[in-house]
Amino acid sequence: MNKKEVSEIKKLFTPAGCAITRICGCYVDAEKEKRTELKEAFLSLPEEEAFKYFNIFKGAMTGTLGKNLINMEIPLHTEAEGGTQEFLLRLRDSELKDDALLEEFYDKVIDNYDYGENYYIILIHCAYDIPAKSTDGNEIFDASDYVYSFIQCSVCPVKLSKPGLSYKPPTNTIENSTRNWMVGSPDMGFLFPAFNDRNTDLHSLLYYSKNPEKLNVQLIDEVLGCTIPLSAKSQKETFQAIVEETLGENCDFETVKNIHESLSEMLEERKEDPEPLILDKYQVKRLLENNGADPEKLRELDTIYPIDKDGRETSFVASNMVNARIFEIKTPDVSIKVAPDKTYLVQTKMVEGHSCIVIEVNEHVEINGITVKPI
Repeated sequence: MNKKEVSEIKKLFTPAGCAITRICGCYVDAEKEKRTELKEAFLSLPEEEAFKYFNIFKGAMTGTLGKNLINMEIPLHTEAEGGTQEFLLRLRDSELKDDALLEEFYDKVIDNYDYGENYYIILIHCAYDIPAKSTDGNEIFDASDYVYSFIQCSVCPVKLSKPGLSYKPPTNTIENSTRNWMVGSPDMGFLFPAFNDRNTDLHSLLYYSKNPEKLNVQLIDEVLGCTIPLSAKSQKETFQAIVEETLGENCDFETVKNIHESLSEMLEERKEDPEPLILDKYQVKRLLENNGADPEKLRELDTIYPIDKDGRETSFVASNMVNARIFEIKTPDVSIKVAPDKTYLVQTKMVEGHSCIVIEVNEHVEINGITVKPI
């Protein structure tokens, strides 16, 4: 799913565009025991309660694509009877009205979600009557193509509110406030099936993780049946290792600066594109080749390039590989941050026999907020 498709689905989680038919929930305590369950038509909820649920559903589709929101492919073998995709499809097709399927789903999540505290599993079914689009991209609301039927799961931590004092109107006094168990924003979630090309894609889903570095590997594997992707941090570290290994002795200041600038330019050119910029092995190889990699080292790249457990070559989300908002230089003792469009102000030079990082300064220099005269 791209940015526009995510945005289109999030509009369904509003009073005006609500397409939620049913909501089910299961409150689980720290001992993995089910404490209470919810099963009802979403539109029967009180208005204030529905608004709070809308915020949770939108929260499970918030963040950066390729980082917090990850498109995951579902392997074909999971479509067989008893497979994870086949189970999720039955759950969706039941419109959450099959109690046995719901209990089985809750059990799967509880068995594979190690949180250690109380949490709330929320499951909704939606039926979106997709409006057609004219040639200029505007929606034609009275010309629907078909209905996109999907489920969304959100798993939210439940924590005690902080202790404090509160004003009690009946007694006109300040007293100790009552602590309540509060449902927080989603920790993880998923939407199935994916809404790719404004169409149902039974072979993909959209996974959400509040912390992009804490993907729930066991749940993704056992409940969703998807191949575990590299996290944003792992993508960055893997790319850095590839650059250092492939460039070898050519991995100097200017070369790495040029790679940063090349990636930043690519991101700038594609910033209006709803799809995240993805680099495959060929594009990574070309990037290194254009920035001084030795041909022999490039040939070796084929042997060190990472693959997943299914033998597929890793692709990188460009925004995970480089911070286009800042250019950072670190030594054991000094850290320097430079605006990406001002990297030309930084050079390496030999000064009195020492290799130095030299920064060109203009007429305005501040130290700890104090304006000083340039040397």
